[in-house]
Amino acid sequence: MIACPACGAEAPEGATECAGCHLAVGLFSAVREAAGPAGGDDPVFLRTIGELIQSIDLSAPPPEPPPAAGVLDRSGRFPGLRSGEPLHERPTREPAPLRPLDGLPALPAASAGSELRRRAEEYLLAGRRLNVDLTGLADRVRAAELTADEASLDVAVREIFVHLTSVLAEQYEVELARRNELSQLVPTPSADVELDALRHALTVGDVSGALRRLLHVRDEIGRLEAQWATGRVLLAECDLMVETIRELGGDPAPALGPLEEGRKSLGTARREAAERLLARAAFALWAVLEPRFLEELRRLRDRLVEMRGAGGEIRPALTELRTIAEELRRRNFVGLIDAYRRLRQFAERNEPASAGGVPADLPAGPERPSPSA
Repeated sequence: MIACPACGAEAPEGATECAGCHLAVGLFSAVREAAGPAGGDDPVFLRTIGELIQSIDLSAPPPEPPPAAGVLDRSGRFPGLRSGEPLHERPTREPAPLRPLDGLPALPAASAGSELRRRAEEYLLAGRRLNVDLTGLADRVRAAELTADEASLDVAVREIFVHLTSVLAEQYEVELARRNELSQLVPTPSADVELDALRHALTVGDVSGALRRLLHVRDEIGRLEAQWATGRVLLAECDLMVETIRELGGDPAPALGPLEEGRKSLGTARREAAERLLARAAFALWAVLEPRFLEELRRLRDRLVEMRGAGGEIRPALTELRTIAEELRRRNFVGLIDAYRRLRQFAERNEPASAGGVPADLPAGPERPSPSA
């Protein structure tokens, strides 16, 4: 019996995959190596990347690597995803749709006396809490109150109502979009209740009630986003690796078991199980990606050597190579793939012209050699 490095289930002798997460048994050793203890000896692929860098630039050693980050350390592993870029996630579940707004409520009935003044104060307070600039309307309210001009006060209050309900409707759509994105991955029952209550409050023109519900739903969705952020980023990371394996002509199937099991766990709100499986799925996918990735880096290295021999400037490419090594030490596969794609684009943009001076992106006849030859 041998323990699966992804889920810990025991695989019997002769098994081809883990019965728990369906990771191919042939990847067990590679996953253990990729997920080795932080700060330990560099795996072979890290030493290979270091040799590739030194084979191009012998003028200076690569910079000291930063400390290795833990598997679920978001601060160091996913710097590229802190800038507000959307996560490209595949849905894990089919959420029940929530109703959109049917339109703004009708203007409230005319009021007078203390009720009109109470409504004016309620709306002005709501405007402040929503950070809506009501300066001109607030001045009109104060002037009408000072002169006891209830007709002017009622007009100003109605205009404020229109402003506030418009803002609240926009914010409802914002929070509904956040809920719809999140609910494709994890259940959002509390947020759904608050959004329904917010929609109802807007429908009946209850400004204060709508504001209260808006603040509740913001907090609830924010809490859910923070709670599930690690799992969502790990899922996006794994999907990016699957895409890259296929781009390089590989087959991710042997490593897809832990990814799909982690996706299911995420969809059923089993956060710890999902994070554990998705973190190991990333290492399994790297075990499949690594040989093709290193082969591609060698191809790009040869292109850079050719460029340098022709007098080209390759320092930006060396920066990307070093970034690849640093991100791999951090086990940040998102950063590694981003740096690789920038390196590839640099090499493609600077492809040498043929001997006859024809630009590389134009045909030069049947005898033109392949760029990777």
